[in-house]
Amino acid sequence: MSTAREQPIFSTRAHVFQIDPATKRNWIPAGKHALTVSYFYDATRNVYRIISIGGAKAVINSTVTPNMTFTKTSQKFGQWADSRANTVYGLGFASEQHLTQFAEKFQEVKEAARLAREKSQDGGTELTSPALGLVSHQVPPSPLVSANGPGEEKLFRSQSADAPGPTERERLKKMLSEGSVGEVQWEAEFFALQDSNNKLAGALREANAAAAQWRQQLEAQRAEAERLRQRVAELEAQAAAEATAVSEKEGQGQSLEQLEALVQTKDQEIQTLKSQTAGPQEAADAGQREETQQKDLETRNAELEQQLRATERSLEEARAERERARAEVGRAAQLLDVRLFELSELREGLARLAEAAP
Repeated sequence: MSTAREQPIFSTRAHVFQIDPATKRNWIPAGKHALTVSYFYDATRNVYRIISIGGAKAVINSTVTPNMTFTKTSQKFGQWADSRANTVYGLGFASEQHLTQFAEKFQEVKEAARLAREKSQDGGTELTSPALGLVSHQVPPSPLVSANGPGEEKLFRSQSADAPGPTERERLKKMLSEGSVGEVQWEAEFFALQDSNNKLAGALREANAAAAQWRQQLEAQRAEAERLRQRVAELEAQAAAEATAVSEKEGQGQSLEQLEALVQTKDQEIQTLKSQTAGPQEAADAGQREETQQKDLETRNAELEQQLRATERSLEEARAERERARAEVGRAAQLLDVRLFELSELREGLARLAEAAP
């Protein structure tokens, strides 16, 4: 908590997080909304602190020391470890510009703290004001995007009071930071593969729908072809029946002609001959009509067969396209499994490295 002797030299708005003390790997948000985070200078003690008040308590009360390092883990998220408080603080900003301003001010305050420590060790006079290149100004609050957590920002193990020297700590921080950036890149690639997989799945669904439509059309064409075949069979049966009737009539006429030749006169024979002549002419006309109908039916049947073959070829092409899309989805799924496995190994390696750090 700041007192009257402390002066605010910089303020901004950010979502505040602290590392989970149990797991040392998860962020715990200090609240649902952004809070004011300020740099304070204590002229009496000649120290610099970062303070943020949430409700009635201070969610951040960190004294800046020369050994501290502020790390940007993404375009809008940064963190630093406080060995005195045995925790890691994380800040989520509304924009990259706010993050950059806070990081630059952190470097200035850290340098001022270093100079103050050197002067204190040399027995020099205490600084009377934060005039070491620090310009007091306020950054107006800006609305932040909803932050239920820092998302891709991963957590690092905080430094404790008995941690190794500054050089070892910096090396460990660098290694973990590089691992975090790599993990973020893997996650970005994972989301890109997910998007590609969704697109391929959509294409497969469209191909299946097109295949179903072609299948319905093919079934309709087959039903039409079957109906026409049945009609042709009926017409052939009808033509055969008519031919049989004509044959019977001709047989009856010949029998009658023979009987009348015995009992009737020459005039009756002429009349019989006329009837015999008319009978074959009608049969010939009927046969010609049937032949014409048969040719029409054969032409129509040939056209339907061509349409049926074209429909079958289209269906085969749709099936081949669907198989290609399915193979592409399979390859994407295999690549996604490999990426997930590599991401899991990277996370386990980072966890082992963090647990092995003293």
